[in-house]
Amino acid sequence: MSDTVQLAETLLASFRHSFRSYKSLADRALLQLSPTDWLHVPAPESNSIAVVVQHMVGNLNSRFTYFLSSDGEKPTRQRDQEFVEPSSAEVVPELQAQWEAAWLLLFDLLDALQPADLLRTVTIRGEAHTVLAAVQRQVTHYAYHVGQIVMSAKALRGAQWQTLSIPRGQSEQFTQQLQNTANQV
Repeated sequence: MSDTVQLAETLLASFRHSFRSYKSLADRALLQLSPTDWLHVPAPESNSIAVVVQHMVGNLNSRFTYFLSSDGEKPTRQRDQEFVEPSSAEVVPELQAQWEAAWLLLFDLLDALQPADLLRTVTIRGEAHTVLAAVQRQVTHYAYHVGQIVMSAKALRGAQWQTLSIPRGQSEQFTQQLQNTANQV
């Protein structure tokens, strides 16, 4: 296997891992919320978690439907509508289903991409990008929005928040645990 192919395979694996990690973070934060929490707007000109999810769903669907053969900004996308606050918590189950379907679209695409695809050209709003650049653009975009979801959820839950990473004050204990596990192998 050439170094170029190996590098491309490594990049694809890294993208898969990053996107799955971001989805997992968001999912674990969302699980801690009630449907009403999804609609909380923390400050004027801010977005509720429901709006962030709506936007991510719209973006995932637009970017990754027919990714290699059509512009990443689909003419049917209603981006401005993604930022309209839902009127009722009753929409949360539907948003959750849309969220799962949109991420599945991305994961199926990532599983289908081949190393040679990374240098192909795709467009987003008519602007040419390599597949590599387009996917990296979305990694950054989704990391940003997942951070918003986690931060908002943490603020909403307060003392009831269940940490998604190493709990405060337990870094040394966590590192020691990792080292002990590595030494047992």
